[in-house]
Amino acid sequence: MNLPLVQRSHRYASRPAIVAPEGDFTYADLGTASANVAGQLLRGRQDLAGARVCLLTPPGWDYVATLWGIWRAGGIAVPLAVSHPPPELEYVLDDAEPEVVVAHLGMTERVADAAAARGLVAVTTDAVMRGTADPRLPAIEPRRAAMMLYTSGTTGRPKGVVISHANVQAQVESLSEAWGWSVDDRILLHLPLHHVHGITNILTTALWNGATCEIMPHFDPVAVWQRLASGHFTLYMAVPTVYRRLIEAWSAADNGTQEEWSAGARACRLMVSGSAALPVPTLERWREITGHTLLERYGMTEIGMALSNPLIGERRPGFVGSALPGLDVRLVDEDERPVTAGVPGQIHVRGPTVFSEYWRRPDETAAAFTTEGWFRTGDQAVVEDGAHRILGRRSVDILKTGGEKISALE
Repeated sequence: MNLPLVQRSHRYASRPAIVAPEGDFTYADLGTASANVAGQLLRGRQDLAGARVCLLTPPGWDYVATLWGIWRAGGIAVPLAVSHPPPELEYVLDDAEPEVVVAHLGMTERVADAAAARGLVAVTTDAVMRGTADPRLPAIEPRRAAMMLYTSGTTGRPKGVVISHANVQAQVESLSEAWGWSVDDRILLHLPLHHVHGITNILTTALWNGATCEIMPHFDPVAVWQRLASGHFTLYMAVPTVYRRLIEAWSAADNGTQEEWSAGARACRLMVSGSAALPVPTLERWREITGHTLLERYGMTEIGMALSNPLIGERRPGFVGSALPGLDVRLVDEDERPVTAGVPGQIHVRGPTVFSEYWRRPDETAAAFTTEGWFRTGDQAVVEDGAHRILGRRSVDILKTGGEKISALE
């Protein structure tokens, strides 16, 4: 079967999909370019059959078209961090054992020698996008792997988290329902595209809904404020550090500029913060500047997003809300027995967004799940008045003092 993400894009063919430094591109453009990439990667074969394809390119049109092309050819996309030094890139090349490395023209020198030393084919995004579309692209079953994202957690070397097309679809459907996405949305993206925050929450959810994603290749606080000031955006998502830097830039601007920036931000219907705990002073200051109470959510690479404050309703500072649609979340004690409200416990998550395996690490995969299929996140939380408050990592943030367990975050 054709990927539902691609199938849905046909109904939005003439609508703007991606706005990037390379230009403005419609959904039809994305379909054509990704088919060209797929054809070039296949080179006459019927299916990449799960071959890993590493991708090193800054956020932009080349990234999106190549990502879709890898998926349409039946490959597993392994996005590499453009900020990582050579040893980190080489570690992923060794662990993932890709068939090919696709790099942006300006980044080929960063992986060319490492690829050659490992006997890997290295090509540019420019070359694969000039390929010829193959009308016989393979049928991709939802259970097949879509991408592998590397995460290190709090200990050990990074592990490849295998995420299926079904996982991705379940996540974008859940977020679309919870956050009210529509074809009329337009979102600004400047987050790294080797994490689920940028890839799934923003880019793929936007494209699933026929919305427009405007991509900035890197974060610059003044540039972000200037784009928000246009009033063109309905959604904005970032991490706490970004919001802090935006607040600092706003505070340094003159009064007229501040008014212009604040007015543009107020035009958004929703602003989201995640990937780390949001300090309450940051939330309160952002609300003073823009009128927005940031929507906090909780997730991780292995599970996608699992908890979220409501789109409509009270968003309590310091809390990350309740389970997203389609997900089951519970808190358990050290014996993995469910705890009652008000009692801290480890977060367990179960549902269609949860990953299938750590790449070639069966023991660690088995240890991550209970016999009932709950994923052990390793994070501690407490439920108060129906909403979850994150206490920290069980391994490093929960301290014992005077016979009591307390959160280092507190």
